[in-house]
Amino acid sequence: MRAEDIMTREVVTVRPETPVGELARLFSDRGISGAPVVDAEGTLLGVVTETDLMRRIAAPTDAKPGWLGGLFHDPADLARRYARSHGRTAQDVMTPEPMTLGPDVPIARVAKLLEDKDIRRVPIVAAGRLLGVVSRADLLKAVLDAPAPEAPPEAADDAAIRTELARRLRQQPWVDRHFLHASVQHGHVTFSGFARSPAVVQGLRALAEGVPGVRGVSLDLAPPPPFMLGMP
Repeated sequence: MRAEDIMTREVVTVRPETPVGELARLFSDRGISGAPVVDAEGTLLGVVTETDLMRRIAAPTDAKPGWLGGLFHDPADLARRYARSHGRTAQDVMTPEPMTLGPDVPIARVAKLLEDKDIRRVPIVAAGRLLGVVSRADLLKAVLDAPAPEAPPEAADDAAIRTELARRLRQQPWVDRHFLHASVQHGHVTFSGFARSPAVVQGLRALAEGVPGVRGVSLDLAPPPPFMLGMP
């Protein structure tokens, strides 16, 4: 699934000359926390958010650099910061050149960007023109709308499950395979042995449940004895 498959196409946008007061009313009335800034042709110029508006409120409390500190400040950077905190229109307070993605980007990459950058949404553009926006809500909706996996066949192939389970266990560095035994019977996986932490137990369950054909998972695991904790 790609970004264009889940993006919101009917996006609330603003023009660069939109007054800050109008932006605040728009955010409040629509219940949104940000909007793309576009020109008459639909070219994305930037993004304005609640944080940008809050910066104006906080501006009077910002400490100004002293004489010595001012020697090492970039005048252009100081001017941009002043404009963003005192400007009266969207083009003054917006974040220019925001991070964007193309419509063909897989949604896994979209999710990673939102998580890594700790942002709520990312504009989707093509040739500089705004096509839509993918938000965290869009990603969650994609997960909820995903088709349920097909029910496993009545006669699960235990041998195939065992082979695939062993392959996946070998791929995970957190699995203590020397202390773990996995059996499969009629599609039901049973782990026995030792697990270093509840997180490992949780990971084992998730790993086994993801193997095609698995009908259930049982965990008969105990904390390892002290003499095992130092073993690789």
